[in-house]
Amino acid sequence: MSSLSQIVPVRDVRQLGINLNHWYVIARSDEVTNKPLGVTLWHQAIALYRDKEGQIHALEDRCPHRQVKLSHGQVIGNELECAYHGWRFNHHGECASVPYLAENQKIPNCTIRRYPVKEQDGFIWLFPGDGEPSVEPLGLPEWDHLNYIASVAIINCQAHYSYLIENLMDMYHGHLHEDLQAWAEAELQDIKESSDRVDAHYQAQSYYKIDKIWSISQLFFPALRRLHPEPLDVSYIYPHWMSTLGKDFKIYCLLCPINETQTKAYLIHFTSLNAFWRLHKLPIWFRRFIKDSLFGAAQKFLDGLVVKDVQMIEEEQQAYLQNPQRRNYELNRALVSVQRLMKNQAS
Repeated sequence: MSSLSQIVPVRDVRQLGINLNHWYVIARSDEVTNKPLGVTLWHQAIALYRDKEGQIHALEDRCPHRQVKLSHGQVIGNELECAYHGWRFNHHGECASVPYLAENQKIPNCTIRRYPVKEQDGFIWLFPGDGEPSVEPLGLPEWDHLNYIASVAIINCQAHYSYLIENLMDMYHGHLHEDLQAWAEAELQDIKESSDRVDAHYQAQSYYKIDKIWSISQLFFPALRRLHPEPLDVSYIYPHWMSTLGKDFKIYCLLCPINETQTKAYLIHFTSLNAFWRLHKLPIWFRRFIKDSLFGAAQKFLDGLVVKDVQMIEEEQQAYLQNPQRRNYELNRALVSVQRLMKNQAS
């Protein structure tokens, strides 16, 4: 097992900020229309909108005139109009017009921040750092791949993002999920660390095997599940998370930390159809129809996991707030690596 070469100062992980020089997911693509959407990423209020060509833009959610939220306004052509006095701003964040400007007055030289933003793999990615991005967003190649069925759950938890990441990296907590758990008897085999990721390899017993045409019914009928050994790999690819269970399932968690005690995230579950070789010979339009028709097939399973995990994560946060000096007793060494990475990135 390799280790981080940089010495990280000892700090309280529950007080860490985020490394702004990464891409974060702030919305689903279908959430953003020509009606402005207000979101928050680590204390920064942001207004998202589409212009008349359908392009996504992200501006600081603040009208410099009276400091009210621009997301309360509307999109006029390619400009974002403030609801209060009708001042309009272009996608560069520059004031473009004021409806009551007198002939002897100039347009105010006021500019609000513009954020780099990308629409990719069904999500809106935003770069909150300074300057131009030198990194790319984490890709979701399965999103458009015809052999993968997606389900998406939104996580809203009143807790620091570190609790969510630790929960996702700790495969020993399957005990919590009872009938909903996808794996059992997880055993940590190996950990690898670098400056921007931690990979933990577990060996586990999976309840699912997608190898027959009726296999997907296992998602709905627990009695059809049979335990069998599968590798279980989880990765914290800062600032997001990814997991694979055997060849059948892949899960991503795309983070949007809001502040020190509030985190939003998107959990995306992919079920593989790679084992069905006959399906691959069918016309593309029909395979696309199957993919779209089965979207959300694992929704109940995913939502059930989220509800239980959020309850535990929020209890952890509350316990910390009541007594931040109280010590935890941790036996999973993967979490030590994860905390080290968080501290290194936040510094």
